Amino acid sequence: MENRACLVLANGQVFEGKGFGASGCIVGEAVFTTGMNGYIETLTDPSYFGQIVTQTFPLVGNYGKISPDFESARIHVRGYIVRSWCDEPSNFRCEGQIDEWLKSQNVIGLCGIDTRALTKVLREAGVMNGMIISGDSDEAKRNFAALDDADGKATLLETIKSYRIEHAVESVSCDAVGIEKDSATVFEESAKYRAVPVRADGTKVNDAEDAMRDGRGKKVVLWDFGAKANIRRELLKRGLSVVTMPCSSTAAQILAENPDGVMLSNGPGDPSENVGIIEEIRKLLGSGVPIFGICLGHQLLALAKGAKTSKLKYGHRGANQPVKYLATGRVYISSQNHGYAVENDSLPSGAVMSFVNTNDGTCEGIVYTDTPAFSVQFHPEASSGPLDTGFLFDEFVRLINDRSHFASFTAATERIDAISYFAGTIKRTKEEQNTIAG
Repeated sequence: MENRACLVLANGQVFEGKGFGASGCIVGEAVFTTGMNGYIETLTDPSYFGQIVTQTFPLVGNYGKISPDFESARIHVRGYIVRSWCDEPSNFRCEGQIDEWLKSQNVIGLCGIDTRALTKVLREAGVMNGMIISGDSDEAKRNFAALDDADGKATLLETIKSYRIEHAVESVSCDAVGIEKDSATVFEESAKYRAVPVRADGTKVNDAEDAMRDGRGKKVVLWDFGAKANIRRELLKRGLSVVTMPCSSTAAQILAENPDGVMLSNGPGDPSENVGIIEEIRKLLGSGVPIFGICLGHQLLALAKGAKTSKLKYGHRGANQPVKYLATGRVYISSQNHGYAVENDSLPSGAVMSFVNTNDGTCEGIVYTDTPAFSVQFHPEASSGPLDTGFLFDEFVRLINDRSHFASFTAATERIDAISYFAGTIKRTKEEQNTIAG
């Protein structure tokens, strides 16, 4: 049953709708994601910790809840907003409705609002805090009443504006070292859905022995800042054994595992706040162990090397972000979920930008030629292309086996993005028109 509900943004705008999932009141950072599917992965992605997520695609929940597709053991979004949710999902793997799932996890949902209008607000003004009010609890009644009173609404907005995402990484990291299931089992399970490794030339590696040949006998520590489950699977499918360690681990503890490589995982929050982790990464870099970073791991690695990060206006969230590989000029469609980016002009000596976002020109990947390390801002494990950038896990295996693999890496093609391209085109057109008119 749907309740009276609304979203109150920090700028004072109110979107009236209906509640689903749990009821109550929650404050979080309001963001949007453009994925047309993958809502299960979105809900269980630890990188969404502290955020109220809006799906721009109008219908969500049509294939229900499917636990094998979870990226973590639980839902991590703080609140969930959709145009409409499907109460009769249809899929042979379906385990129930998303309404029931949200209730079981005590996550508040909002439906029936114009999600396109909300998305436009967040695009123009940038991400901002918001509050979902749903149901008829005493707290919800007080907050609904406050919206009808000028002083009450002002007080409510101050509460909304004061919210900050804190202790993000610590809240989502694992709390114990874990050894994952064996590579053969993971490969067999993935092969059922043809999610096998894909080479850089686009050909699939359907044979497990072939896919695992170079990774067998090698151990990787997955440093968990809120890791998505599919990162583990992709490592295992290359024959690597994976030891998962919590964010509180030190470089000494990680090196005591005698790893052949270290994976820096994705995760939530402002990367610059993880001062202790950044210092431990510096120590790892000094050891010479090969490192691969994804998303937050990409940002933390860059910070450890002396680069800077900054918050994006509304971030990149969705499964349709184009990125250009500067080594070849090829453009890939990537899955992304981040609100911060490494500043292009802050890259230190020995850091070469390897991928660029062709929409806005932001840094999407870095190769370090002075140490065996590389990273990407997007998610190569997230099957957005659907398997376009999975070859980066093979690059990690190559780096493990040859620490000089990226020593001579060069960005051989031009960095170009749509914003600067069209801005330049418009400027030239106006100049030509003025010349003709003159």
